[in-house]
Amino acid sequence: MKLLGIGSRINHPDYGKGVVTNVTSQHYWVTFIENGLETIDLDSEFEIIEAADDDVDTVSFFDVESSLKEILRKWSDVSEVVPIADKWKGGKLVLEPGDTNLKSSEIPIDTFFHKITMVRDRLRVMEQKINSSNLEEQEKIDLQQYITRSYGSLTTFNVLFKLKTQNFVGQKSS
Repeated sequence: MKLLGIGSRINHPDYGKGVVTNVTSQHYWVTFIENGLETIDLDSEFEIIEAADDDVDTVSFFDVESSLKEILRKWSDVSEVVPIADKWKGGKLVLEPGDTNLKSSEIPIDTFFHKITMVRDRLRVMEQKINSSNLEEQEKIDLQQYITRSYGSLTTFNVLFKLKTQNFVGQKSS
């Protein structure tokens, strides 16, 4: 099946005459005289009045956007949205010094949580950079162990995460 290019004119049994205005990997976007813009499957039944011979890019904007998001998520330090557990929203972290003559300090727990998730995101980026580096295999393993231990040190803060799947996970004992 040869794809029609943008500008091709067709006659559809349900929608009438129209012009192809966009082509995706699965659909033609056609502006019909009587029915306006409709998307129809590439293998739909219709009469070709005039085929335009444009080169057709069958990758949709959505496909490109989805691929780009996945690449950025995998290879950059763009952080994912990590929700804090509901019970901590709007709360505060109070640091009381051992010396009662000194003033305590309060930090919004959302700010503290954001900083914790930033540390995790940066550890993940470091992990990716180590894995894709030219280091010797043993050096990679040694650095990975330091990162795993760092995750383990941060497991105390798992109580703040809304989703258990986003918790820190350290080295598991066998």
